[in-house]
Amino acid sequence: MAKAKCHKCEEKCGKGRADPELILKLDRAYRELLKSDSKSLMRKYLTQEIFNKLKTKKTSFGNTLMDCIQSGLINLDSGIGIYAADQECYSLFADLFDPIIEEYHGGFRKSDVHPPSDFGDISTLGNLDPKGELVVSTRIRCCRSVEGYPFNPGLSEEQYMDLESDIVSALSDLPGELKGQYIALRDMTPMQQQQLIDDHFLFKEGDRFLEAANSNRYWPMGRGIYLNENKTFLVWVNEEDHIRIISMQKGGDIGEVYARWVTAVTTLEKKLKYIRSDRFGYLTFCPTNLGTTIRASVHIKVPKLARDMNKLNDLAGRYNLQVRGTSGEHSEAQDGIYDISNKRRLGLTEIEVVREMYNGILEMIKLEKSST
Repeated sequence: MAKAKCHKCEEKCGKGRADPELILKLDRAYRELLKSDSKSLMRKYLTQEIFNKLKTKKTSFGNTLMDCIQSGLINLDSGIGIYAADQECYSLFADLFDPIIEEYHGGFRKSDVHPPSDFGDISTLGNLDPKGELVVSTRIRCCRSVEGYPFNPGLSEEQYMDLESDIVSALSDLPGELKGQYIALRDMTPMQQQQLIDDHFLFKEGDRFLEAANSNRYWPMGRGIYLNENKTFLVWVNEEDHIRIISMQKGGDIGEVYARWVTAVTTLEKKLKYIRSDRFGYLTFCPTNLGTTIRASVHIKVPKLARDMNKLNDLAGRYNLQVRGTSGEHSEAQDGIYDISNKRRLGLTEIEVVREMYNGILEMIKLEKSST
């Protein structure tokens, strides 16, 4: 495995003070942020006092406050506006990350600690929609960051390739229905790539929030997708995080989807060592994914509830759910189909996260059917 190095130097940087020129650039950017109408959590919690305290700091990977907030500075419509440029950012810039994490994750305070993993009793999860009336598909995914490598903004081209090789090696030993094929993005034909995107299997370049956070460097090197034969299990390599492990299928049988996901996660964990902290659980590029990193979701038709999107969002919020467009964040609903998922991932075990989504969707189905 390659030694962790930032892209800004040939050897690992030492912690220290940010470059004076960068500090001046940060000062100018912060003044512009204060004049903007940004509603991001970064803007909300980056007070003058905290800004002055953090603006000179630099992680051992060479990342500064600018590397964490530059996406939110460029994209003023960001909801969060901050990424962890490397794993050390969560501690070095804790004065900014902590309040953002507390608000987003439903009151996860500085004194709170994420619980140990618990996959629970899988048999307690059934089919959300046995008759197939509303739920189009069900999906569970998680993110993982591999030890020995920085997060995407700090990966060199060589590290992208080394990390891809480590992950592909681990994927080669998956058992049973998880067995499949890895296809590197650089080896795909444009037609093959577009078909996988159209089928909602493959990620694509061009997300402006990730681009501004320097997460799309050296594209498409080191990126790819692993699919099993039935296309019910896939792994994204070096998209936003090092790994995204995904179990999915048509219909609402969340028990089947969860069981497949648990098998995959526990098997891969024997081959790859992940970055995990005692406080936050699994560490990820975006602070919204900390903890279990799970996003359990359904594509669902709720035309009656969706007649008033404010009410639909309020209803989802009561059950700690999030409503997004058919293709996920920053997308619109297509054919009246919404992507609805759990919002909380931190401070709960794996089974608690999935059950929270399960119970919330059951209630939404009940209300959709009873609406006139």
